[in-house]
Amino acid sequence: MRLLPIDRAEHLITRFASTGAHATRLAAGTGQYYLTCLSIEPGGTIGTHPAPVEQLFLVITGEGWITGPDDIRVPIAAGTAVLWSAEEEHTCGTDTGLTALALEGAGLTVFEAEDY
Repeated sequence: MRLLPIDRAEHLITRFASTGAHATRLAAGTGQYYLTCLSIEPGGTIGTHPAPVEQLFLVITGEGWITGPDDIRVPIAAGTAVLWSAEEEHTCGTDTGLTALALEGAGLTVFEAEDY
């Protein structure tokens, strides 16, 4: 058994005009699956960009907002998950700070509550 801190904020995200956002790659899997911890400081954003593959964004602490291709801000908070399709333009940000886990990989299957 290994205990692993996940919110290490190892890499500053500067692409897409992002501000106050850090990423820590936690795991990768066969077939190009990645799990990343994203920390966004108060007032920070991850700028508009296309999802490289299906991306599941799970907010674990804090609150903020996301946009899709329509650029309309939708509030998110801890306990919220967002699924972006491959190539879907999106942005996220926060006024107060948030931490999220991002799982990305081609062919990602997401279950609805009744499917589990």
